[in-house]
Amino acid sequence: MKQSLDYYKELRNEEWRVALRKNIKAKERIAKERVEMPEVPPMVRSKSQTTEVNKGLTKEMAVEEAKRCMDCANPTCIDGCPVGINIPKFIKHIENEEPLKAIATLKESSALPAACGRVCPQEKQCEANCFYTLKLNKPAVAIGHLERYAADYENNSDEKVVQEVAPSNGIKVGVVGSGPSGLAFAGDMVKFGYDVTVFEALHEIGGVLKYGIPEFRLPNSLVDVEIESLKRMGVKFETNFIVGQTQTIEQLREQGFKSFYVASGAGLPRFMNIPGENVNGVLSANEYLTRVNLMFAGSAEADTPVIKGKNVAVIGGGNTAMDAVRTAIRMGAENAMIIYRRSLEQLPARAEEVHHAKQEGVFFNTLKNPIEFLHESGKLNAVKVQHMELGEPDASGRRRPIPIEGKTEIIPIDVAIMAIGVSPNPIIPNSVKGLDISKWGTIEVSEETRQSSVEDIYAGGDIVRGGATVILAMGDGRDAAASMHKKLQAEMNN
Repeated sequence: MKQSLDYYKELRNEEWRVALRKNIKAKERIAKERVEMPEVPPMVRSKSQTTEVNKGLTKEMAVEEAKRCMDCANPTCIDGCPVGINIPKFIKHIENEEPLKAIATLKESSALPAACGRVCPQEKQCEANCFYTLKLNKPAVAIGHLERYAADYENNSDEKVVQEVAPSNGIKVGVVGSGPSGLAFAGDMVKFGYDVTVFEALHEIGGVLKYGIPEFRLPNSLVDVEIESLKRMGVKFETNFIVGQTQTIEQLREQGFKSFYVASGAGLPRFMNIPGENVNGVLSANEYLTRVNLMFAGSAEADTPVIKGKNVAVIGGGNTAMDAVRTAIRMGAENAMIIYRRSLEQLPARAEEVHHAKQEGVFFNTLKNPIEFLHESGKLNAVKVQHMELGEPDASGRRRPIPIEGKTEIIPIDVAIMAIGVSPNPIIPNSVKGLDISKWGTIEVSEETRQSSVEDIYAGGDIVRGGATVILAMGDGRDAAASMHKKLQAEMNN
């Protein structure tokens, strides 16, 4: 939902921003060092599921970092933001010591600033497009840290910034799933004046923000704050409601819902289909993280405990793998490792997550690929791995892992957590007639409008992408909201 360059230039020329640019010479801004986020020491945080690793910026640190921003005439950082946040404007408000105005700017485009400030891969998006990165080969402005600062300031303040909403137009819109994509869509649609209801299959609202991301990265209480903000705007939520089972899309149409956004995610775990995969001690990262994050399996009184293990191996190299292996350490694992078929340099996980995992004692067993889980009396006791080497690049641009003939190894473990990807849940695709589905089970949509083959159904996030980041899912939600609004308005005016 990016605006035109002329729009950003017009805002840039407001008197207060011109004055800020004149206050500090460009050379002085460039000479400033990027702020370092304070962290809880590894030996302290690794003993707690709920102690957040990063401590946030102080006011002084945030203002000093905001001064590094050049307030560029062509803000390329915005090009890297899937939800189109006016990044220079919110940062300049922080420099001007106006954090509530900064959060108001963030909320114009993002329904989840506290979450995004913590879990977005800024180093691959907005910060990768920062002037410092592109032109100076220096560390980018810490956009993610500043976003978190503004969100946390509001959360700790008695004042709350509530976005204005248009008068109700009486049109009912349904959202399937309360993850980041569904919440972003709901936030925009309620601003347009629609009667928005979000249907969530689980007992808690938040989707992957709650069940998939550990509290040491994103506290559940902060997700709740952002959900409360949406409720204040008028978004309604129904929990324990599986669209396609509790009620079908057709039944909801009969109740007056005019259009739907499907953001049901990709919660179906993938396995490798290798011998021993069904033995006691092998489980998916989805199950493991959901039990710990949402059902408190780490507690001695847990109704849904999970196997803890002393020697834990997590198979995979993405952010979910990092979450799982770091959770295992907090659950008491004496040895926790990542087994990954490529090299350390090719890990798809965020650099910060890999850094934190290393600090906490995770061992990275790279260029290995499981080929069999070994067990005794049905209980996992080891994994047999194939040694790999890197060949030519594959379709992803990364060098393809190739087995080294005859070179295997047996590694003793008592728990294996599979974090090798997910597939879309088939309930919605299988319950709606005429919906075009890809061979991977994802819903096919127009890339521009997010509209599916069924006129009143739009879709985005992992149910379309098959697995992506929080912020990309949110971008899909915003795109779908703009498209659906345009279509529904045209129908009203005819």
